[in-house]
Amino acid sequence: MRPFTYARAASAEEALASHTGNAFYLGGGTNLVDLMRLGVAEPERLVDVTRLPYGTVEEEPDGGLAIGAAVRNSDLAAHDAVRRRFPMLAQAVLAGASGQIRNMATVGGNLLQRTRCPYFQDVTKPCNKRSPGTGCPAIEGDHGNLAILGHSHDCVATHPSDMAVALAALDARVRVRGGEGERVVPLVGRGPEPLYRLPGNEPQRDTTLEPGDLITGVEVDPLPMPSRYRKVRERASFAFALVSVGAALDVVDGTVQESRVALGGVAHQPWRAWRMEDRLRGAPATEEAFIRAAEAELEAAKPLRDNTYKVRLARNLIVRTLAELAAEQGEDR
Repeated sequence: MRPFTYARAASAEEALASHTGNAFYLGGGTNLVDLMRLGVAEPERLVDVTRLPYGTVEEEPDGGLAIGAAVRNSDLAAHDAVRRRFPMLAQAVLAGASGQIRNMATVGGNLLQRTRCPYFQDVTKPCNKRSPGTGCPAIEGDHGNLAILGHSHDCVATHPSDMAVALAALDARVRVRGGEGERVVPLVGRGPEPLYRLPGNEPQRDTTLEPGDLITGVEVDPLPMPSRYRKVRERASFAFALVSVGAALDVVDGTVQESRVALGGVAHQPWRAWRMEDRLRGAPATEEAFIRAAEAELEAAKPLRDNTYKVRLARNLIVRTLAELAAEQGEDR
């Protein structure tokens, strides 16, 4: 680990002013410190932002939430409004890492964690995400747990966050403080430039943030339908997703009124299943309809030699989760 300087910011203005040169913001440090130990991240300066006033979850009058970037993951999962109104989000947070890490990790840091691709984390290997232009050995090498959607010839890495998948399904928006003031951007989206981006020919850029930009919070609108998060992994705990799904479904008289579906473990960012949602609107809430919609979404998949299994796994996980949500609503009537 190379020497670095340390500053603790007392305000957002002070944090922005302190972020000069090769600087990194420090929240819980559960990902950044690991990358520093591996030699992947070599900041010249750390700006501690844990004392900034972004550590609360506020309930909005309309039933939405304003989640501060410094909220600890464990506190978010335990918050009463999150558990009652947004069970998918609470379940996603609890599916990630260990209890000790959740006690340290922050919402803002969770959204910005880097990929766990083995080539990215091994500085003895080439990696376009870590060192642009050196190549992507994962394409022909160890890619069994890497991307099947949205990847490029330059990068097949996946985003590791469980929380981000649930927030993508919730149409979350991210508050960002930069040199020109505060702005709000969608986490993922079809419209204005969202936070996350696909690798293209610049895989080193995970997000659309500019140097020095500080995430201050996340906004979530009310969710007027049941939701669930499900994760498939290689072991029962402390493992990243092979495939995960965050889903919400509104069924009236056996017909899908609206659905929200986002996938994890399959792309460079949480993958919002827009095509599937469009296809399900107005469709019967049956397993057959869920299968057809899932397969339509996964037509865009381009699996590699050793991760073809993810296509079927994703389809089955989507169908099972939506079928359970539909069945619950049928039982409630």
